[in-house]
Amino acid sequence: MPFSGLRSDHGTLQAMIGSDFNELTIAAKNLATHTFTLTGLGIGTSIFEWIASVAAIYLLVLDRTNWKTNMLTALLIPYIFFSLPSIIFNLFRGEIGKWIAFVAVVLQLFFPKHFKEWFELPAAAILLIVVAPGLLAGTFRDNWIGLAVCLGIGCYLLQEHIRASGGFRNAFTKANGISNTVGIICLVVFPVWALIF
Repeated sequence: MPFSGLRSDHGTLQAMIGSDFNELTIAAKNLATHTFTLTGLGIGTSIFEWIASVAAIYLLVLDRTNWKTNMLTALLIPYIFFSLPSIIFNLFRGEIGKWIAFVAVVLQLFFPKHFKEWFELPAAAILLIVVAPGLLAGTFRDNWIGLAVCLGIGCYLLQEHIRASGGFRNAFTKANGISNTVGIICLVVFPVWALIF
């Protein structure tokens, strides 16, 4: 008789565990559904946009400091222009960007020897953002045209990086190769994701 009570408790325990697994399954399905819904609304794109912008700035700084490559890394400037999140882009289009551009021009004019090579491309990025016509700054940035430009730049830089590394495998195995390769792959992922979704 005491064993029959254990069996009923064991059956109840199994029913409770089964119920918990069903609830976890429903919660996982809801999470996936909500994630895809938010991605469709553009939130996923903005996350990739932030990652791609940070990766482009990282690669630009890296090239100006210790990466030193023969690739045309000046292409990162239009990439940053087209992929920079709207909050930061609009901040640089305003008075803050004008003051930064003014200081950069003054430094270049009056202290050309002290204006280091690594500072030229970031100053060019700020100048491009500040003085770009409204058609480029508004229409093309938020359009498939800007995404196509970003995709072309990302593919070109990835192809050049793999070629300079001596193959895809070497791009991941050389010193500093992993961070460079992952950064360049991020440049390709954002426009592909944004164009698809």
